[in-house]
Amino acid sequence: MKKLAAAGLVALLLAAFAGTRAGVALRVSDPPQTADAIVVIAGKVPFRAMKGADLYKQHLAPEVWLTMGNRNSAEVEMERLGVHPTLEHVYSQAVLKKSGVPANAIHVIPGRNNNTATEVKTIAAYAKQRRVARVILVTSSFHSRRVRSLWHRLVGDSPQAIVQFTDAEPFNADRWWTDSADAWTVSREWFGLVNAWLGFPVGSEHW
Repeated sequence: MKKLAAAGLVALLLAAFAGTRAGVALRVSDPPQTADAIVVIAGKVPFRAMKGADLYKQHLAPEVWLTMGNRNSAEVEMERLGVHPTLEHVYSQAVLKKSGVPANAIHVIPGRNNNTATEVKTIAAYAKQRRVARVILVTSSFHSRRVRSLWHRLVGDSPQAIVQFTDAEPFNADRWWTDSADAWTVSREWFGLVNAWLGFPVGSEHW
């Protein structure tokens, strides 16, 4: 009985340790390398675009590509009311230009994407069309492991992807459970990762 209780306590402590490291484990970053293009993954304006601009100014790639997010219900309703919302990638374009990236170096990849998996496929198809060998994928720290995992699973190594994340965006990886927004982010990212590892049994336009 004592052995069973001890084993249970060890399992509980291991689970608690794993939980506290769940935020840190989401952060992955590849060594910087030159590439054919820097791709700013949609979301979290202006931070990802700011990082994309920083990498461009380091002369790591001659172009910065932007993706377009999904046409969601809010956008549809605003259009129905005669209000034309500014799309996220338009703000990212403005951030890039203000940060010193010339307009002729900025390209918007055609096609709306309703989740990260679709976005990865869209980027890969565009890169192959442009005969690009390597891209730098720029995202948030908490999103970086899922972006890398999806690229390897859905695309492979052709073209090659280098994952970089922004440190400017607020996210406490060490104490994620103390903030409701960070806790939701960590839960969502791990759900998305497990869903991908299991072959996408749960379909959602938001993953």
